[in-house]
Amino acid sequence: MRYIDLRSDTVTQPTEKMRQAMFKAVVGDDVYGDDPTMTELEDYAAKLVGKEAALFVPTGTFGNQLALFTHCNRGNEVILGDDCHIVVHEVGAASVIAGVQLRTLVSNKGELNPEEIRKRIRKEDEDIHYPGTGLICVENAHTNGRVISLENMKSIYGIGKKHDVPVHLDGARLFNAATYLGVEAPEITKYCDSVMFCLSKGLCAPVGSILAGSKEFIDKARKKRKLMGGGMRQAGILAAAGLVALKEMREGLKLDHENAVLMGEELSKIDGIKARKEDIHINMVFFSIKDTNCSSEKLVQGLYEKGIKINGEEGGEVRFVTNHWTTKEDVLYVVECVKNLV
Repeated sequence: MRYIDLRSDTVTQPTEKMRQAMFKAVVGDDVYGDDPTMTELEDYAAKLVGKEAALFVPTGTFGNQLALFTHCNRGNEVILGDDCHIVVHEVGAASVIAGVQLRTLVSNKGELNPEEIRKRIRKEDEDIHYPGTGLICVENAHTNGRVISLENMKSIYGIGKKHDVPVHLDGARLFNAATYLGVEAPEITKYCDSVMFCLSKGLCAPVGSILAGSKEFIDKARKKRKLMGGGMRQAGILAAAGLVALKEMREGLKLDHENAVLMGEELSKIDGIKARKEDIHINMVFFSIKDTNCSSEKLVQGLYEKGIKINGEEGGEVRFVTNHWTTKEDVLYVVECVKNLV
C-alpha cells in the first residue's frame, strides 16, 4: 500500500536517477581525500552557495553542531532564537559537543531583533564574570515554515562583523528559502560566515548535508568532523545522490510550496480548523484542531487508516509537510479525509 506521508519532508525517497548514480559512483577513501565523487560534490556545493569550501556531513544536526564546535571555544556563548532547530530539536548537543552556552532571544516568528542581538554580545575580557560571545546563529527557512527577510539577515551579519562575531546559518531548507524569495542561494548566504544545508528533505537525497564556509573554516571542521565520528570512507556512493539532488531537484521545490498553499486554503474551509495561511512560505502547513470535535490522537489514527501518515500535535498545532512525492490529488484527498474526521 502506498501511504501519503506528511510527517516531514525527511521521508522522501531517492529518485531512480539517484539510485542509478549511486550504483555507478566512482569511489575512494574520503578520509584520505581520494574519493572523486565526494570531491566533486563538495566543490559543486561550495560554488552553489558562494563559499570557498564545503564539507559533507551525515545530517543537518551534525552540520550545525560541527559549526558550533568549529567556530567556538569551550565556554563561549552562542546567541540564537529560542524557537530555532538548534535549541528545540538537537537534543542539547551544543552543551555536550561544543561545550557552549546558548543565550536565546524571543523571536518574531523566527526573525531576530538585530538590536537585541547587539545588546547581548559580550567580550570575556570586559568583565571577569562574562563568557565571550563566540557565534550568532540564524535559521532560514525557519523550522516554523517562514522565510526570514534578507534585510534582517543583512542587519544581523553587519552586527556580527562590527563585533568580530561570526554568523552561522542553519539553512537546512536553504533552497526552499531561495525559492520563496526568488533569489539564488548566494543572495542569502552572503550574510553568513558558514552555512549548513540538507541534501535530503525536499531534495530527496537519501543521506547527507553540507557545511560550507571559508577554506580555513572547512579545514578546521574536517578534522573536528573526524573527531565526531563523521569521517566516512567510500562516501562517494552518497555523494552521487547528493549531486543529483543539487543539480536537478531544486526547481521542484516550487511545486511543493504550491501544494502547501493549496493544502492551507482547503483546510481553512473546514469548520473549526484554523490554518496559519499567512505563514505558508515553503512546504509546511500549521493548523489548529482545538475548535473541532477531533482529538490529535483520533486524527492521527483516522488518517492512518485512510493511508495517510501524520504526526500528532506539537505546541497545540498539527503540521503537514508536502514533498516531491506529494501530488495535488494527494492534497485534495487528504483534505477530504480530514473533513470527514473533524
